[in-house]
Amino acid sequence: MPDKKSCFHSGYTALICSLWLFCCRPAAGADARADFLKLIDRPRVELAARVEATTVTNGLAQSHFSYATEALHRVPGLVVKREGLSGRQAAVIFLHGTGGRKEDELPRLRRLAERGFVAVAIDGRYFGERNPGGTGTATYEAAIVRAAHGNGEHPLYYDTVWDILRLVDYLQTRPDVDSARIGIAGISKGGIETYFAAAVEPRFAAAVPFIGVQDFHWALEHNEWRGRVATIPHAFADLCREAGVTNADSTFVQTFYDRIVPGIYGEFDGPALLPLIAPRPLMVVNGDSDDHTPLPGVENCARAARSAYQAAGVPEKFSLIIQANTGHRINRSSEDAMLDWFAKWLAPK
Repeated sequence: MPDKKSCFHSGYTALICSLWLFCCRPAAGADARADFLKLIDRPRVELAARVEATTVTNGLAQSHFSYATEALHRVPGLVVKREGLSGRQAAVIFLHGTGGRKEDELPRLRRLAERGFVAVAIDGRYFGERNPGGTGTATYEAAIVRAAHGNGEHPLYYDTVWDILRLVDYLQTRPDVDSARIGIAGISKGGIETYFAAAVEPRFAAAVPFIGVQDFHWALEHNEWRGRVATIPHAFADLCREAGVTNADSTFVQTFYDRIVPGIYGEFDGPALLPLIAPRPLMVVNGDSDDHTPLPGVENCARAARSAYQAAGVPEKFSLIIQANTGHRINRSSEDAMLDWFAKWLAPK
């Protein structure tokens, strides 16, 4: 049996022959939704949801909850809402970025709750309470390395999307959530997961991906992939060493993506998935100098999305905010715009 190094190196060599992908991008289409759902599908387990005691601070009630998504995976989360809120209300999920955890998003959850939303955050795979190492990205990056050798996991983005879809299942069981008014937002890694989830899950009524939307194909073609790969430096370096690669180039990164997140620079790329969110409201936020999500790639995604919204007759339901003189971060004004966007389209009471 070949060892891990030779398997990975063989995949690298074989995939050199597939460079035609750089000039032959798949068209957007509903097939991408079905194909992605098939890729991440796994046996459904009972949610077995648990909700802990609620604490109230400054008129906002906060609860810890958890639910099962797989036999070996329970997802912990937080819910923040106004104390005494009655009836079914609009809900917004906010997803953290690489190295983050659900508690990091409490300031945003509180702002959402103050506007009348049921605000929700969960820990992504291998982060927060799901990180046996406690803090940092070592557990997450080790899972990425394992995934490169075909263990069936997709810890980079895709597995968390599955958890998000099951989160919607859970929210639909809650008596305080209107299942027709569930929005989703996220930052960086969470922004990527936001547009993936919104594209494949029609139960999301509105979406705001922050500093996550990108054209992976464009980044490979123009050698602008380093900012994104830098978010998982140890996993990438380990796999470079296994493959005997000392100076990684776009061809090797293509191989890396094929192993870890298949389809991300093709059928599941930003310009292919964003149009699938139409006609539901979509606001995209990015910095003008963000090396994680280079602006030309964001603009490619925006053009594809804008065309879909115009074709659907609802151009007003797509918005692109480019933060001037801004790298990989969210400005306060952009957070304000998110609150107004969800308030406009989800109408919290």
